[in-house]
Amino acid sequence: MKVVLFCGGYGTRLHEFSETTPKSLINIGNRPIIWHLMQYYAHFGHKEFVLCLGYKGNMIKDYFLNYNECVSNDFVFRRGGREIELHNSDIEDWEVTFVDTGMDSNIGQRLVAVAPYLQREKMFLANYSDGLSNLPLPEQIEFFNRSGAIACVACVRPYHSLSHVHLDDDGLVTQIEYLNQSQFWINGGFMVLRNEIFEHIQPGDELVEAPFRRLIERRKLAAFRYEGFWAALDTFKDKKMFDDMYNRGDRPWEVWKK
Repeated sequence: MKVVLFCGGYGTRLHEFSETTPKSLINIGNRPIIWHLMQYYAHFGHKEFVLCLGYKGNMIKDYFLNYNECVSNDFVFRRGGREIELHNSDIEDWEVTFVDTGMDSNIGQRLVAVAPYLQREKMFLANYSDGLSNLPLPEQIEFFNRSGAIACVACVRPYHSLSHVHLDDDGLVTQIEYLNQSQFWINGGFMVLRNEIFEHIQPGDELVEAPFRRLIERRKLAAFRYEGFWAALDTFKDKKMFDDMYNRGDRPWEVWKK
């Protein structure tokens, strides 16, 4: 299946980096987050990607046009660098389509913009491109097929220790619980969609708002619940968390190495 990656947003909550770099190119270790995500999908056999570009899209194009496989692969260096022999390859069998979907487009309209590249796909995968997980993708796809739904989102636990406060009508607190220890689920951004999704998106619609609500009314939106590792790159604190995990070798999202 083709994989649609939304990588055109401004990443305003990561302004320390996003003023000069699109969020999808922010490094985790020696490769950007979008590379880690694409490796994840390629590991499961999904190697045709459609990138929805927007903010600083040229930088994403340049990254792949000038891709250096030596950064993350073993190689032999000969003749002062004029001859390089790679021991293995990252992206040799990837097919990547780059589509300018607008600077200020929302997710729904970015998806509509790449619809011509998905005409032959009965189903396709999609991702916000700002989170990593070791989610068992084949299981999500199998669950989706059984559900008969038009769309399926991976629902995950919040990983931040925010407090969920319950109040009564008088404004008194009846309960406080951490979100990551409650029965609270959030959209993890790993989606499986049927091509019929385009029949439910109207001009200007943001994907999760009106289109998904229409699917809910028809009982055509499924949720694959996953309690394993998932984290998003939204803030500087998240960037530091990913860097710390990477540096100590704690990389659960690297399913291709297991």
